[in-house]
Amino acid sequence: MSTPNENSNTQFQPPSSQASVEGGSGLPENVINVEQDGDEDDDEVEENGRKRKLKSVVWSEFKRVNVGDIWKAKCNYCSKKLSGVTKNGTSHLKAHLETYIYRKRNPTDKVQSSLWFTSSSEQGQVSVKEYVFDQDVARKARPEMVVLHEYPLSIVDHVGFRRYSSSLQPMFKMITRNTLKNDIIGIYEIEKKTLSFMQKNNARIAITTDMWTAENQKKGYMTVTGHFIDQGWQLRSCILRFIYVPYPHTAEALSDVLMKCLMDWHIDKNIYTLTLDNCSTNDALITLMNRKLRGKKPLLGGKLLHMRCSAHILNLIVKDGLEVMGSGIEKIRNSVAFWYATPKRHERFQEIAAQVNVECSKKLSLDCKTRWNSTYIMLSVAICYKEAFDRLAECEGAYDFSPSEDEWKFASEVCDRLKLFYEITKLFSGTQYVTANDFFPKICAIRGHMSKWLECDDELIKSMSNRMITKFDKYWTDIHGLMAIAVVLDPRYKFGMLKACYTRLFGAQSRAMLEIENVRKLFDELIKEYNNKCIKPVTSGGQNASSSCVSNASTYTDELFSAMEEELDDMCSDEEKAKSELDLYVDEGRIPKSKEFDILGYWKIYGIRYPTIRMIARDIFDIPVTTVASESAFSTSGRVLSDHRSRLTPKTLEVLMCAQNWLRVGQAKGKEDYMGLWTCLEDIQEELVELSFGFSTMPNEEI
Repeated sequence: MSTPNENSNTQFQPPSSQASVEGGSGLPENVINVEQDGDEDDDEVEENGRKRKLKSVVWSEFKRVNVGDIWKAKCNYCSKKLSGVTKNGTSHLKAHLETYIYRKRNPTDKVQSSLWFTSSSEQGQVSVKEYVFDQDVARKARPEMVVLHEYPLSIVDHVGFRRYSSSLQPMFKMITRNTLKNDIIGIYEIEKKTLSFMQKNNARIAITTDMWTAENQKKGYMTVTGHFIDQGWQLRSCILRFIYVPYPHTAEALSDVLMKCLMDWHIDKNIYTLTLDNCSTNDALITLMNRKLRGKKPLLGGKLLHMRCSAHILNLIVKDGLEVMGSGIEKIRNSVAFWYATPKRHERFQEIAAQVNVECSKKLSLDCKTRWNSTYIMLSVAICYKEAFDRLAECEGAYDFSPSEDEWKFASEVCDRLKLFYEITKLFSGTQYVTANDFFPKICAIRGHMSKWLECDDELIKSMSNRMITKFDKYWTDIHGLMAIAVVLDPRYKFGMLKACYTRLFGAQSRAMLEIENVRKLFDELIKEYNNKCIKPVTSGGQNASSSCVSNASTYTDELFSAMEEELDDMCSDEEKAKSELDLYVDEGRIPKSKEFDILGYWKIYGIRYPTIRMIARDIFDIPVTTVASESAFSTSGRVLSDHRSRLTPKTLEVLMCAQNWLRVGQAKGKEDYMGLWTCLEDIQEELVELSFGFSTMPNEEI
């Protein structure tokens, strides 16, 4: 029996879920666990009453185990079990090792090394290093390249790629597209397993989700993205699923898919918020998710679960305003469309712009009327070329609809107002930094600007402002409670900024104080619930039971002192403890404002003085105020699922999308080592902070 090569039907078998069912935990009832099986000597085997020696070198990488009276060969790398009966030979075992790219090289194997010449540009020195070509390393790097840069799977069949690879390393073995696909699935499975640190993070997770329909497939896909703060106080986000959802996309169907995703990742008990777009289907989805999560004991009964996408609300506000002033910018839109229509006109426009010395490197772009941000970009660029448009109106007879001075002035007014929304939308759309603490102040700033716009002399601007204010009050009269608490958790703001925001939002001081009191009550409820879910110390009965063997060493004084401590704890209620911690934080005073302020770094180091509030801050600051994290995946999926690749199956598309996200963000690489390093350093850090502030801190317990 010959060993199959790359062109055969033998394909890479990744450590998939099917393999783990047989070789890892979660075994079926009819399969005996390997831990309970009898292992056999690696040198001798006994079959049919005869003893034989295992002479093949392949047995150094397999272990022979007995499963249900049948001998199996268990792989030392992926724990997969293959036939271990001696009469079946070892060719299938060798084929498994050859196709397994994560196989570790035996350090005793002899390999051919080469010389690698490197030069230093600064000192002009040439150094010689030893280099060993590793086929396994090269094969692992190839699927990562395809995933990261969205290359087609057929790249391994391209003559140019094969020729280029051979020129770099003639020993590099080429594979088929099917083998490449299996290699990518293997990377996906490996990266997914390393993401298990998210389940052990002891912090709540915020979820964003959105739907996308592939035009060339006419299929709907749901993206589910998780956001959390790890134990090193770094903000993380990763795509959990990019899953195909059959039609119809009802609230029931979406809730079933979303709930299954959360349960598959074992995070259904740690969900904090769901950030969704504004539509009736999503409102019904939240109702259904609250019912499904009721048995999981969500925070405060799930009343804080729904978080509306602020970017979508801003889009609705601006679109309402643009409807009343569309006629005022129509000539500018027509002018851009005229000079943008043909290459000849565009070259003429660039020629005139150079003559009048327009210092603008941006090109004209025509807007999409349904996307206000494109209208802002069109106006901002067209205003820079105002002199060029005026000169063209003088020298080009066909261009007889140039905007007047009043129309240019009106366009400038509109552009200034759209700039505010554009910059705040960009701020809210960030996924690499905290946005929750800036949400409420920025929203109140928008409301204040819109009130000032009512004082403008232009009637169209006034009408636009009235429409925007009406839409604003519809969605943001009641600010999400967690976003108000996020302001308090910013040591630069605290309740002072909250009072200023509510005063600007409602005008009356009495209404502002009432809202602040409601936020304070919500904060107290959160602290009380976090205290109830914290790990409680061992009771006195448990201590006596565990220390019965050394009871002679206990003294009467120690027992009396312990009893007095318990009485003191009983006298102080959880509510009093919660309020005292919040009062200490508020009374400490605000820190100076700074643009370079790192709010996560502050709570990581100084927050250990307020352990319960620190846990709340860690859970709130990972909440995204937009669904951009999920929507951004659709731009990638549009490139991956192009017209030339429309035959990709939903499973393959999910593997490509998730693997690319995990590789790019670095979520799955080295996290266990990183988490272990942070665990070692955390105790040292807390001791240093205790010394710097001159008092001891409470244990930093996690939920």
